[in-house]
Amino acid sequence: MTVGRDQRMFAAHEDVLCLSPFFAAACKGQFLEAHAKRIDLPDEDPEVFSSVLEYLYKGDYTPRLLHNKRRNCWELEDIQDPQTPQHYGRGAVESTIYSPEVGGTVLKDTAIYCTAEKLGLDELKRLALRKQGLQSGIEVATILRSMRYAYDNTPDTDSKLRAHYLALIIRSRKTFKRSGTMQMEMEIGGKMFFDLFVAMCNHMDDIVDITQVP
Repeated sequence: MTVGRDQRMFAAHEDVLCLSPFFAAACKGQFLEAHAKRIDLPDEDPEVFSSVLEYLYKGDYTPRLLHNKRRNCWELEDIQDPQTPQHYGRGAVESTIYSPEVGGTVLKDTAIYCTAEKLGLDELKRLALRKQGLQSGIEVATILRSMRYAYDNTPDTDSKLRAHYLALIIRSRKTFKRSGTMQMEMEIGGKMFFDLFVAMCNHMDDIVDITQVP
């Protein structure tokens, strides 16, 4: 396979690729007639596709999702640089990638979710959604770009990733309110901010209902 504008080469077993309905259809339609078994994916990001392949082979991608039995919660694995004794934690694995589509960095888990949507990998979507919920310390501008990327790359029938971002903004609305990037994004508008308006109204209605309970 060649992936991205630079045509980065990837090799994978056909039976593994066919776990994805998208690749199963591509293999059936293309491989039977082609002498060179190759699929071209010029619009995909090689770094994201590498994580997708890792998931297809291993059932997860780096950093792995781990269950902390003592705290009974999910965590991202800590990564240690093998060249040094220094312990880097999650930061050893980049949590963002550059997206030419939005002109800046977006959360890698969001990009993986969107790619999983294209490839018909529902379990990978659930995994990526859970992982990005565990990310912290992400800049407001990155979150807003990631949200717009999510809206641009998921169908209206798939609301889970969009709902994640709407809930995040509502929870941290004071932080987002102070953001100049938020104001710029609001001027662009579109369905993203219509949904945010509706979600915020519903949130306020819920607060009113709770305060009125005798």
